[in-house]
Amino acid sequence: MAVPQRRISKTRKRLRRTHFKLEVAGLVTCPNCGEMIKSHHVCPKCGYYDGKVQINKDGKLVK
Repeated sequence: MAVPQRRISKTRKRLRRTHFKLEVAGLVTCPNCGEMIKSHHVCPKCGYYDGKVQINKDGKLVK
């Protein structure tokens, strides 16, 4: 059977688990308003993407 011969210390166990963590992937700040948004998405607060208005205050797309 696969049984450890010695007890693993708390430090050794925690050092091994330092890489097991959640990450918030792809969040960046909006250059226009400073809000945290997903990268490559239109900012839901100000409606800007790539320095241009994409969504009006009415919520309609700009063409």
